[in-house]
Amino acid sequence: MTTNEPINEPLNPYARWFMLLWLLALVIASGFRLAKEPTYRELIEEWHQQRVESLRSENGWLNLAGLYWLKEGVNSVGTDPGNDLMFPGGKAPDQLGTFRLAKGEVSFEAAPGQVVQVDGQPVLSTKTIFAASQTKPVVLAHGSLRWFVIKRGDRYAIRLRDLESSFLKEFTGIERFPVNEAFRVKARLERPEKPRTIPILDITGQTNQQPLVGSLVFDLDGKTHRLDAVGEGSRLFILFGDETNSHDTYGSGRFLYADVPGADGLTTLDFNKSINPPCAFTPYATCPLPPKQNKLAVAIPAGEKRYGDH
Repeated sequence: MTTNEPINEPLNPYARWFMLLWLLALVIASGFRLAKEPTYRELIEEWHQQRVESLRSENGWLNLAGLYWLKEGVNSVGTDPGNDLMFPGGKAPDQLGTFRLAKGEVSFEAAPGQVVQVDGQPVLSTKTIFAASQTKPVVLAHGSLRWFVIKRGDRYAIRLRDLESSFLKEFTGIERFPVNEAFRVKARLERPEKPRTIPILDITGQTNQQPLVGSLVFDLDGKTHRLDAVGEGSRLFILFGDETNSHDTYGSGRFLYADVPGADGLTTLDFNKSINPPCAFTPYATCPLPPKQNKLAVAIPAGEKRYGDH
């Protein structure tokens, strides 16, 4: 006998598992779609935490412990006051070694019996630690101290770090203005007709000519403003001052980075990411100062507030 009623056969185990996996995939996919995108404020908070971590890192600004200018020829170093360069007491022996500056190259030789290392290996003879041909600094180590050579203009110095620095131990964070998206603005980059440089003065009195990428033109509070930008890798670097420098923010100005514009010539200036220069955290930095054309006649209550004046 025939019938038109459907035959309800049970699903086999393989089909049942397939259905379960399919339903699970739908739930997971829906969860991803429904996941909340981070808000602008949350993105700024995440960026700020990375900024704080970079300050605290071994290569950060909080552990600087000294800046020693070299003279041509021999420069003795140690904790004894009779040395040409005196490292902090209790951190090194009386005589640690000798730097030699000769025609733009710097070498180091450890004093007899003293252990100074490079990349975990002891320096057993005179070692060149700075030369024009080197692509990255040679970092020397003794105990908690780390040091290397920097060049500013035609001068050479030893930059000293102490991984146990009091500046690092005392750091509890940076006060900031409330995040305000009104200070995230579009800017148009006007490139110079011919390549040129602009003079950038630093706190040591040295002036360096930096290649000008162009002027960033943007509107804020109904007025048009301009800031000159120099290049730093694939990003723009802006030194700027504003009306908050006299009371709320670092006296000489702040730093700001921005992406290189796309084909449309536009980029974003996010003043909520304005940061203190290294000199706010240590007396041993050689900070550049904003050029006069980058001192805005408007207050920018966004980004980091004053931390210190060294």
